[in-house]
Amino acid sequence: MEKQKTVRIASIDILRALTMLLMIWVNDFWTLSNTPKWLMHAKPNEDYLGFSDVIFPLFLFIVGLSIPFAIENRLVKKESIAHLAKHIAIRSFSLLIIGVFMVNYETHHETIGLGKWLWCLLMALAVSLVWTQWGKSPVPKKWHVVLQSLGWGILVFLVYMYRGGSDGEAIMKPQWWGILGLIGWAYAINALTYLFTKGNLFLLIFLWLLFNLLSIGDAIGILDNLPNSLSYFSVWYSGTIPAFTTAGIIASVLFRRLSKFGISRALLSLTTLGVINIVIALATRHFWGISKVPGTPSWLTVCTGIGFLAFVILYYIVDIKKQKSWAKIIIPAGTATLTCYLIPYFTYPIRNLTGIELPYFLNEGIVGLVGSFCFALLIVIFTGWLQKKGFSLKL
Repeated sequence: MEKQKTVRIASIDILRALTMLLMIWVNDFWTLSNTPKWLMHAKPNEDYLGFSDVIFPLFLFIVGLSIPFAIENRLVKKESIAHLAKHIAIRSFSLLIIGVFMVNYETHHETIGLGKWLWCLLMALAVSLVWTQWGKSPVPKKWHVVLQSLGWGILVFLVYMYRGGSDGEAIMKPQWWGILGLIGWAYAINALTYLFTKGNLFLLIFLWLLFNLLSIGDAIGILDNLPNSLSYFSVWYSGTIPAFTTAGIIASVLFRRLSKFGISRALLSLTTLGVINIVIALATRHFWGISKVPGTPSWLTVCTGIGFLAFVILYYIVDIKKQKSWAKIIIPAGTATLTCYLIPYFTYPIRNLTGIELPYFLNEGIVGLVGSFCFALLIVIFTGWLQKKGFSLKL
């Protein structure tokens, strides 16, 4: 019997890589001054869409784009449903753990105990030790369990040493889930839904509409009186965050089905969906504004529309026109994404602990933005170097 081949679309990896590069860039804006407003995050409840406000939703959309291909490829390899469900659960829980640690680093007291930056550096080290793919590294096998155990030990130590709040009396807790934690919640419900519905398009569309309705309900206050005991699941029942990922899954499923009748029809359908979402966002903007915080329905729909259009554009450039040499330098950000995302959690603490500072003019205006982008690009290049040496993180 002929062995089935796994499927991978180059444009998805490149879109993920490009988004990760931009995420590292915009996450570095806090080190700059006089950054143009259009590049920055909008203020809470401000009716405004900054460039930075689009990056995270686009990444969530890409998570959804990848889910059907990842699951189908594992099924081709004869993995059982139960094994896949376990993999999804472990991966999601791992994202929650890392996300909570990253959130608490931001509120760890500056001077009490370990101090903010040393705590962050140890956290990054621990995450690296626990989630590095040691089996693919040059490190001898006898050290793999030792290194992972050391990582878990450091994480437990950091929980004990955490000193939050202005007086250093607050204990470590999920204040919010952080970027990785939100990805974990969105990935869990969407991947499990795809797995157990076997990619049923109608059920996926129903889930997408449900999340959009929940987003509206959250915006108008219908969900305000839910019991506090359910607050841990607020990412799901508020609708907005998982809706981005569901939209990405639908984009993949539709693309695969419609491409059988011609790539042009598939791309036209996704383009239409993108335009419809943006039109809906503009038409409903006067009800609640386009605002990342608190995540209004119009922010959801406009960013979802951008996600559909971004995939169409990248697919046309990369997979149809075969123009992908330009992206070779950033590909590691799309294939070793967690490694790439974690590296700044080493660089910022090292810079602050050593007192290294650039001249002021290098952190200001256009010069600062160019330098910050070069910093992001260097992180991606370093990620690729680590990957070639056999060191990368994987959940």
